[in-house]
Amino acid sequence: WSWYLLVSLRMAGLSMDFSVLLEPLGFVKVLEWVFAIFAFATCGGFQGETTLLVSCEGVVNKTVTAAFAYPFRLNTAEFSAPDPEGCAGTWTDVHLMGNFSSSAQFFVALAALVFLYCIAALVVYVGYNHVYQQNSKFPLTDLSISALTAFLWLVSTLVWAKALPEIKVSTGASIISEIKSCKAPGTTCHFVSVTRMGILNVSVVFGLLNAALWGGNVWLVYKDTKLHNQWSRISESP
Repeated sequence: WSWYLLVSLRMAGLSMDFSVLLEPLGFVKVLEWVFAIFAFATCGGFQGETTLLVSCEGVVNKTVTAAFAYPFRLNTAEFSAPDPEGCAGTWTDVHLMGNFSSSAQFFVALAALVFLYCIAALVVYVGYNHVYQQNSKFPLTDLSISALTAFLWLVSTLVWAKALPEIKVSTGASIISEIKSCKAPGTTCHFVSVTRMGILNVSVVFGLLNAALWGGNVWLVYKDTKLHNQWSRISESP
């Protein structure tokens, strides 16, 4: 089908018609393109750090930080050693806990693919709308992709939404109880701060909005298919 559609586009010739963008099908596609960018940026562009205050016997209190970012392989984020000698050599290779890269990468990869597909779809809508309307295979292909994308947006958002609270826990105050170096004699640790993750909450919202948009897009594309036309004729027949 993809080969057939590509050949059809080449033979049809380019005919620009930007009025399609004012129609529901084209306007929704623009929104999907924009929302995919926001979903990608709010999750894929995140950077943060967790800060602790470490007190070692006979040493001035020092802060240590562990920087983390997308794709949230927290087990590779290491706290800097405050003063290994002053802490009697008890502070060694302290990392955050957990690896949430699969959830984050699934979400971001989908956003990137949707971004590219929306560009391709807009090129077809604007430049080859006459072919899209005349060839029944175009709307059917668009319908299949739209339904699959709506499903993937919902799944990836739910998976990412489940991982996000675990990321917050793994970078919050509870990590002190998991750090063996903080339990060494003469050493105490106090949680100072962690980068706010409100932008990651926003990414989940954009994921849900994308799922809703693509769900509505399924209906808009379905109305352009022969399936809808056949059902309309059947329902109108006596």
